[in-house]
Amino acid sequence: MDVQPVTMELIRRQVEEAAEALIREARYTREGDLFVLGCSSSEVVGAAIGKASSQEVGQAIIQAILPVIQRHKLHLAVQGCEHINRALVVERAIMLRDDLEEVNVIPQLHAGGACSMAAYAAFEDPVMVEHIEASLGMDIGDTAIGMHVRFVQRPVRLSITYIGQARVTSLMYRPKMVGGERAVHHS
Repeated sequence: MDVQPVTMELIRRQVEEAAEALIREARYTREGDLFVLGCSSSEVVGAAIGKASSQEVGQAIIQAILPVIQRHKLHLAVQGCEHINRALVVERAIMLRDDLEEVNVIPQLHAGGACSMAAYAAFEDPVMVEHIEASLGMDIGDTAIGMHVRFVQRPVRLSITYIGQARVTSLMYRPKMVGGERAVHHS
């Protein structure tokens, strides 16, 4: 990895490029689908997960990703950390549309994390939910978003492999391939 100084501008640029690349790659994603984001701001700045949470980094990431998500007519769900059982921030309209169960917690810097706090502040009518089934997702800093991406999940290799100092892992949903040797599938 080419170590660059971590600036808010670098973070914004890397997040935007990675989100755009993931959305382009996820061919089974449709308008209105959920995009899940998991993020450790500590990892982004080069510290161990949960050890150097940064509101500034969380805000930069949400400010960079929201316009991309909106431009593609998707909806963002931001996963909190294990201290809030990985509950997610979504817009109330999405909770109602998808019949999700609301949970009672407000993300904090060290109980939810910087990105979930920033999303909670940026969303029009934020609520917290426990479970979703997103069509794609980006994990910044190994926060384990797989539980929130629809089955079958396929890893997506992006050219952006780090945001700041945090490793990026991306997933997309693809339909199950069924049938035997004579079955034909989309490539």
